[in-house]
Amino acid sequence: MSEPAPGATRWIPLESNPDVLNSWCSKAGLITSEFEYSDIYGLDEDLLALVPQPVKAVILLLPLTDAIERKTQEEIAKIRREGQHHVDSSIIWIKQTTNVPVIPDSPIAKFIIECRTLTPEARSHLLETTTLFSEIHSEVASAGQTAAPDANAKVDLHFTCFVKAPDPANPSVRRLIELDGRRDGPLDRGLCTDLLKDVARVVKEHYVDTAASVQFSMLALAPPPEF
Repeated sequence: MSEPAPGATRWIPLESNPDVLNSWCSKAGLITSEFEYSDIYGLDEDLLALVPQPVKAVILLLPLTDAIERKTQEEIAKIRREGQHHVDSSIIWIKQTTNVPVIPDSPIAKFIIECRTLTPEARSHLLETTTLFSEIHSEVASAGQTAAPDANAKVDLHFTCFVKAPDPANPSVRRLIELDGRRDGPLDRGLCTDLLKDVARVVKEHYVDTAASVQFSMLALAPPPEF
């Protein structure tokens, strides 16, 4: 993992809690009346069926076990040697994109526009040094159900995100893309026909089956549930 940029704020690790992330996103400019984060209670089809559709993104919190780290480094090395399926240029990866509604001229809208012309390294620097985001982050980090850790504490848990994007070679086809800041760039996970089910498959194969751990949780960015 790269070192923070000079002058960058140390961000407090967030709890994997939909209320926390929805508060963060609402303050940053996401229109949460149309899309919000909710818990995914399991990877079985009956539990996936409880998640409102359409799902726009899935966030996975995973443990950084030795086995997962080895597998991640093997995947990175393979892509460096052999390359991978080309990833659509609409993806904004920071060392992200999903078409969800944001408030015009909000912090996140301005950030996305500015990121379009920047390199991944410059995007990372912009995120680290944008005080508005760090202020939002600090405010909501203490609002979870558990005590927030110190910003400098070592936390052996990591967030990664999954979205779908057009196949540059065939825009009618969708690809499953993983956005993981520990890697060299967006990771193509193959064809995507159902984002939630495809993510569940990848999480089982590449993470859950690799780690002897129960420290996994998943959140879906989807329409608010109807009651």
